[in-house]
Order: sequence, then C-alpha cells, then structure tokens
Amino acid sequence: MTPDAPEGATTSHADDPSATTDDDAARTELVVGALVEAFEPLMKADPHGFRTKFRKMARDPYAFYRGTACLFYADVGRDGAWARFDARWVDDDLARVWIQGDLHAENFGTYLDAEGRLVFDVNDFDEAYVGHWTWDLARFCASLALLCWQKALPDDLIDDLIDAYVRAYLDQVEHYRQVADDTEWALTLDNAEGAVLDALHVAKLSTRVELLESMTVVDDYRRRFADGSGVRRLDDDEMGRVRDAFERYLDTLPGSRRGAVTFDLLDAVGRSGFGIGSAGLPAYSLLIEGYTQALDNDVVLSLKQANVAAPSRVVDDERGRAHFEHHGHRTAISQRALQARADRFLGWTSLPGPDGEEVGFVVSEVSPYEADLDWDELSEPDELSLLVPQLGRATAKIHCVADQESDQDLVTVNVEDAIGRRVGGDVEALVADLTRFAHEYAVRSRRDHQLFVDAFRGGALEHVAPA
Repeated sequence: MTPDAPEGATTSHADDPSATTDDDAARTELVVGALVEAFEPLMKADPHGFRTKFRKMARDPYAFYRGTACLFYADVGRDGAWARFDARWVDDDLARVWIQGDLHAENFGTYLDAEGRLVFDVNDFDEAYVGHWTWDLARFCASLALLCWQKALPDDLIDDLIDAYVRAYLDQVEHYRQVADDTEWALTLDNAEGAVLDALHVAKLSTRVELLESMTVVDDYRRRFADGSGVRRLDDDEMGRVRDAFERYLDTLPGSRRGAVTFDLLDAVGRSGFGIGSAGLPAYSLLIEGYTQALDNDVVLSLKQANVAAPSRVVDDERGRAHFEHHGHRTAISQRALQARADRFLGWTSLPGPDGEEVGFVVSEVSPYEADLDWDELSEPDELSLLVPQLGRATAKIHCVADQESDQDLVTVNVEDAIGRRVGGDVEALVADLTRFAHEYAVRSRRDHQLFVDAFRGGALEHVAPA
C-alpha cells in the first residue's frame, strides 16, 4: 500500500505515487542519511572498504537493494512512506517476533545442522532482531520483483511467483499449527527439488579437507593459516586479546563441547574481504583442533564484529534492547532462535574497541558445506516456479520455530497460531498487499539506485570519496 492510498485500496503497478510526489533532492537526502546513520563510524574506520562496497552497490538496482536494509526500514518504520503497508496484518503480538531482518532472494543456502543433516534454509543473520513478521516477506518479495525485472521477466510472472511464495509460506505455517515438533521439518536431500536440491548436492560433494587446503598449510606437522591477500598476522598483544576472547567464547556454547583436544587454538589471523555487508567490521579467522588430532578435521571459525541490526533502528522495544549484552550476543541468539539445530560452533565474545570499551563479536564455523543458489542461472519460469515455494516454506520455518516453544524467552507468542488467526481466510488480500508493495518498492529501489550513484559520484558521502 502506498502512503497516499487509503487502507485496502488497490493501485496498478505503473500507478506508484512516488513517481510524481517524491522530490529527488529530498529522497537523495533520505538515501544518503540512512547510509550515514547506519555506517558512519565504519566508513570513517575503513573508507577503502566502503568505497568497494558502494561501487558494488552501484552495479545494478538489486546490488543496491542488498546493501540498503537500513533504507528499507526507514521506509517501513513508523515514520516511513510505507509504514502502514502491513497495518491489516500486524497486531501487538505479530509486531514483535523474531525476523531474519534482511531477507532477500540471495540470503538462502545450505548448512550442516547440529544433527549432521544437510539443510537448505535462510542464512545470514547479521540483521536478525524482533519486528513485524511481514517485514521479512515484504523484503523478500521486493527483492524477487527486482531480480525478475533485471531478468526482463514480465509483471504477470512476478505476480505468480509472489503468489506462490506467500501461499507456500502460509501453507507451511498451517503445517506448524498441526504438528507438535516445530523443529522436525526442513528442506533436505529427501524432499528438496530443482535448484534447492542442486545446491544440497553441491554441498554434499564438498569436504573439510578441500576447505582447509584452500586456507591453510601444514608446517612442521602442524596446520596454520596460509599467508596471502586479505590475511594479516597478529602481533603478540593482539594475539593475546584474541586468545582471551576465544576463551570467553567457549563459555557461550551450549552443553559440553570440549574434549581432550577439541577447541585447542592452533592459529589466528586478521581477515578482510568477508563480503559486501561486512565492510569496516574487524574480523579474524581462527583455526582450532577438531575432534581428534588428525590434520584433516581441523575447524576454521570466523570471529566478526557485529553491527547494529537494521530493524532495531525502527523497533521501539526496550525489553529487546536489554536482552542482549552486545550485538555479537544479539546475532548469535537470534540465529539460534531462527535456525533450528544451528551451527554447533555458533557463539559470541567481545574484544576491546578503539576507545577501550568492549565490542561484540559473533563466532561461527567457516563451513565447507555451505552452497548458495546460483541466481545467474535461474531465469526460466519453470525453474523459478519450482524454487520460490520452497523459499516460502523456509521462511515460514524460521518464523515458526522461533517462538514460545524455542529455547529463548524474548518472544513469548505462538507465531503460527497468531499468523493463522490474523490472516484467517484473507489469503488473497495478503497476497495482493505484498504483490503491490513488491512492485512499488522495486520501482522505488530502481530510482533510488540512480540517485545513490549520482550522490556517490558527486561526493555526497563525505567519508568515502568516489575516487
């Protein structure tokens, strides 16, 4: 629903009022302001990293959309232009459930769960927080509309894909209303199809030895990280701080994880180049002894500074803020809530920041069993029609496992029952609202991309020069 449309009204895809009511200068100020608010300290700390990030965002509208979760929440938050697009679907309970926070089409992939199953699921929980259940759906649907537009697919196909995603989501929600164990269902080698099954097969062919050989060398019968681009050796003082942080991390792991040799720290290095979303965030790679002293089962961990979650900037929730020690704690706890049987190495710690205050870091395994969808190869309607409903079910899974029945006490509502009651028989209306939002916001994002490129080229982001 657009900001000027009465609640429940319908508009055509070409009838987006932002086309005539948005002033480019004011919108540019909002785009730049959202980026500065979200990243200014990091831009000051690492202007080169953000220059790389912003150039990647400048490539196309979808790359821009991926990098601007902060702008999305400025638009759907209380004072945003799309603040009431979901007013019909959100009550007090459903305004405060666990969400992934940055659910776009490329934030799905495989992992090896704590039970040893290869699972295809939502991934990347850096922005996870509590918020409206509809925000994840809306952000995904808009990303799908953008991707399909860039593939020159027609609007009616985009409509059909969004319809399939939302209906699969609601069908999976209904499944959770009928079963006792919310954690049992997952997309696995037994039930996946098409591109999802292909990703799981790629993950199954991967090995820990291949990962280790790509990142490490064996020196005097002991493995260490290989020197090379993006790898920074630590001096004694920094290594000492990292070791202390690692020891504190061990206390955050659930249950008894340590054996006679497991978790012995073999090596640690500073690391750059973790991805477009991690610009400016200090990061380390840790090499630890695996479950035996054999060289082929050592484990690589990432230790990455966590940032403020984008939804938290618009969610007024004192209990949520007080629940977390720091953003590393928030990231790990959110992932454990949303991802049933999560990475057994997932935890948190802290390191001293530039001002001496402790800064939160999230710790997780660099897994050899992670494989993403190859969206460049996904263009045909039949392929997308098989894929998208599976993504809808995966989205429902993270929402429904992260409720009063999960191992956390921040969200106390039964999500599947609350959604079922709220939507009721109005499935068509929910599909229509999300379809309308997806098209309108995709149009807005394509225009915002051009405004961003012009602003960046013109030096509007003062801490990051374009050249």
